[in-house]
Order: sequence, then structure tokens, then C-alpha cells
Amino acid sequence: MGYARVLSVGLVGLVGRIVEVEADLSAGLPGLTMSGLPDASLSEAKERVRAATVNTGLTWPNRRITVNLLPASMPKHGSVFDLALAVVVLCAAGLVPAGVADGAAFLGELGLDGRVRPVRGVLPAAMAAAGAGIDRLFVPSANGREASLVPGITVRPVDTLAALLDHLRGAADLPGPDPLTAVEDGATGPDLAEVIGQERGRRAVEIAAAGGHNLGLFGPPGAGKTMLAERLPSVLPHLDDAAALEVTAVHSVAGVLPGSGDLLRHPPYQSPHHTSTPAAIVGGGSGTPRPGAISLAHHGVLFLDEAPEFAPMVLNALREPLENGEIMLARANGSIRYPARFQLVLAANPCPCGERDGTCLCSATVRRRYLGRLSGPLLDRVDLQLDLLPVRAAQLLADDLHPASSAETAERVAIARRVAASRWARTGHQLNATIPGALLRTPRWRLPRTATRVPEHLVDRGSLSARGYDRVLRIAWTIADLAGRERPDPGDVAEAVDLRTRTAA
Repeated sequence: MGYARVLSVGLVGLVGRIVEVEADLSAGLPGLTMSGLPDASLSEAKERVRAATVNTGLTWPNRRITVNLLPASMPKHGSVFDLALAVVVLCAAGLVPAGVADGAAFLGELGLDGRVRPVRGVLPAAMAAAGAGIDRLFVPSANGREASLVPGITVRPVDTLAALLDHLRGAADLPGPDPLTAVEDGATGPDLAEVIGQERGRRAVEIAAAGGHNLGLFGPPGAGKTMLAERLPSVLPHLDDAAALEVTAVHSVAGVLPGSGDLLRHPPYQSPHHTSTPAAIVGGGSGTPRPGAISLAHHGVLFLDEAPEFAPMVLNALREPLENGEIMLARANGSIRYPARFQLVLAANPCPCGERDGTCLCSATVRRRYLGRLSGPLLDRVDLQLDLLPVRAAQLLADDLHPASSAETAERVAIARRVAASRWARTGHQLNATIPGALLRTPRWRLPRTATRVPEHLVDRGSLSARGYDRVLRIAWTIADLAGRERPDPGDVAEAVDLRTRTAA
């Protein structure tokens, strides 16, 4: 005998879509029927909402209740609609004044005692609500700071259903979200100065950071492969506003956003175990596909330690995201795209036993088979590839070593990135690693034959692919940017070839 309508937000990947939640109360056998393609979790919401309403001290309408979620063609999933379901039913029953929910959207999961629990994906949902012109957004208190990252919308954190109802009736006000904390400056994580005796590896890390290049490190255990990979994020610049929003949104959808709710300003770092499944790496899972490690590493670093130990299916699944910067997960009920523009760092021992040459018992065939697990097409997409030799005692114990810290290296990286961004501004690119090879071969940017003679010879000999040739040029531009030169010289190209072809120092 009553009708009401409120708004909520559903997610399709990282895209939020406004969902109209409407309720109709009519005479008939008491019960709640829900339509609009709800999943199992959403279908169970009617029991949660009923119990939360009763335990809040209100009377559940003894009517036939029909709830519809529009658009009906879009699958709805999760418990994010609980709060909207409670409000729309109580509005239809006349327990909440008509019109007080106009221009507002409701997100949150309800406990049986009426408490409002946090949900995933609040940031992209808030962005969608603001884009649709919604004035107010009611979210769980634990998600308040996260939602407040979006400008142009009033966020009202909610602890309990009772507090929300008092607010809608005008009996009480809801406090705003806690203020956001300031962004920390400087490098974070392990310091690059701790890496001793691997000047070649340190140089490769700096070049990779400055140009956004992928990196492959090969060498025996203890050579410093993991140490170098772990310190790459510490020399990367902080994320700008657009990148920080993207990264934070991905982590919000995945449900791994830190409790602070602040924007993630530091480049993310993911280091999955080699037993990880394809769904864990690229995304997927039952029901709605969730972001994988490659998306959680968006605008950051994905480190695969002991890379040959990963399943071939996992390694080969990285090839398309490395080229496209995104992953499309196709399922029977639709496709979802997640961003995945990351820097890949591979680390591998020279053989299964990992022993040094003097004690290794692996045959040449075993060694080739072991590293052969890293397919040629995958390695061709790894810009920098170098072998690391074991650190000598004289290097480890020298008193006069003063390696550059992460902060010092990060400063050089930031300068080189600004130079590259200014140079490529009209092309729509910012990093040397993403510049199309065709552009580098145009008359304006083509290097003289005296500089490219060596890589051209390698291409003719079959030692370097066309993709590899383009990546050598990109590395050379990054080396020139770090050196303060306007264009790469023959020495820059020679170093780029050296860092591409796994030559050990």
C-alpha cells in the first residue's frame, strides 16, 4: 500500500553505475520478493535487513514487499545494497518521512544488530555518485574517509541503522568523515644504499625507474636480485592525483585498502608467491571477477621472484597486459576491464639448484630447460635484462663505499621523468617505455646511423627482434635523460644494448 524509491551504486569492475532501489508494499501473504538480477549475497539481504530493522526497535511491515533494482539488466552483487534496502522499505511503510532520501545514495552492509559494516568499492561508487549529480552519500563509518576523497559530494558516515533513521527524521545529525592526513614526502621502504657491490644492478634499477622499463635480473642466490627489486618502488615518484585515484579505486574494489582510507600516493608493490594461480595474478575468481596482482600493482611494481617456478600459464598471461596496460576478464555474464600498467621485475637463478658454478651439478641441458620456462615472447617484453655476478668480499667489506641512497636516486629519476614528459607531451605519453616504436623511427626522433649501427646489426643477425630494437631505443633515451643530454649518443645506445642482452659485468 506504499511505494518508495532510493538510490544506491553498483559496480561493474571499476565503473560505478547508479542503481534505483524501489519498493512496493501491498496486501497479500507477508514476505519480500526481490528482482533485478541479484546474486546470492544480495538475495540473502532480505533476512539481514529484516533482523536489523527489528533489532533497531522498529516494526517490520507485515505486508507483501516487492523490491526491484534498476536497471534490471545489470547484475547486482554483494551486500552494498543492504542500507538502501532498509531505507526504501521503511520509506514505503511510512516509518521514514517521504522525500527525505531524495538526492541521496546509500551504501553499506547491515549486521543483524543494526550496525553498518564496511564494504568494498566505496571510492569508485562515490565517484559515480558525484558524476551523476547526487548531493549526499551515506556510507559506513569505516569507509567515510575513503568516500571523502571524491570532491563535489557530501559524505555522511553511518554507524548504525538507528542513527541513520534519526538523521532522516531530523532528530539528530551525523558527523562528517575524519580529516585526511597529509602525504608523506621522501622515499619509502628499503633504501637502495643498502645494496653493496652491485653497481650494475643499481644502475639498471635507476634506468628502469626513470623510463618505466621492465627489468629482468638473473644470477645465483645472494647476488642481490631480490634486494634490488624491493628497492625499485623507493626511487619511483609519488603518484599524481589521477594515478592515485586509480590505484586507490583498484585496492578498494579488491578489499585491501588500508584502514586509514587515504589516497595511496606511493607506487604499489606486489610480490606474489610462485604457487599463485592465474586468477590470483591476472584477476578472476567465481562470480564477479576480482582484480589480480597485476591490477593491484597498477602504476607500481610487480615482482616475480623465482620466475621460472611460476606456472607457464601464469607467465604467458602477462604478455597482453604488458602491452596494453589493462586486462579484460571475459565471463558468461559479461566482461570486466581492470587497469594493469605496471613495471614487471623478473628474478631467476641460472639453474634449478641455484649453486655457484664451482658446485653446480646441473647440465647445460637442465639449465637451458630451466630458463626456457620463461618464454621468448615474455622476455622480449622485458626491456632491461642483465646477469648479476656474486658480490666479492672486497666489495662487501670496503670502507670507502658510499652508494647513493634511494632519496638521491629518486631525485635524479624525477628530473629524468620531467624531461621525458615535456619532450613527449604532444604525443600523449609521459614515459620513454610507452613511446611507440614507429614514433622513434620518424625523421624527427630517428637517431643517426652512427649511433644505431650495433642494434641494427643485431637485428639483421637475428639476435634482436624488431620489438627489442625499439626497446633499445627507449632505453637509450632514458639513459640520455639521466645524463642531461637532449638526444642519445652512440655511448647511450651501446649501454642500452649491453643492458638488453644479458651481459654480466
